[in-house]
Amino acid sequence: MQVVKIFLIIVFVLAIILIAVFMLINNFQAKQPLKNSKVCINNNCFNVELAENNYQLSRGLMFCESLAENKGMLFIFNKEAIHPFWMKNTLIALDIIWINAENKIVFISEDAQPCKTLLCPQIAPNQKARYVLEINAGLTSKLGIKIGDIIIK
Repeated sequence: MQVVKIFLIIVFVLAIILIAVFMLINNFQAKQPLKNSKVCINNNCFNVELAENNYQLSRGLMFCESLAENKGMLFIFNKEAIHPFWMKNTLIALDIIWINAENKIVFISEDAQPCKTLLCPQIAPNQKARYVLEINAGLTSKLGIKIGDIIIK
């Protein structure tokens, strides 16, 4: 019985240490300033913030109340894969553009609306992508952006 108590105490202490390390890493990532860059599609350029670490990739444009027409966010993933998105805590409608490792647009979700419920559906592309660009809703149609277009970073 005594051995079980000691084992449970050790497991509990290790769990607390792991949680503390996770929180420190997450807090460090949260304090990293977003880098800026420019992305161009068909001579239309967007000044973008880069989401590169886990915190930035998961937060994205959440809680952003507005977005200038020439602005956006570029999500940079470590590898090409199916990267689903959702609109939880997103306050503005967006066009979401998935881009493969060769900088070619492979999927577009136009006019993704903010999710105001507890459970939000995922927007899943049918193609693998390395990058995802979020811009104001309606711009892909207005600017003639389509699957197959090449982006210049």
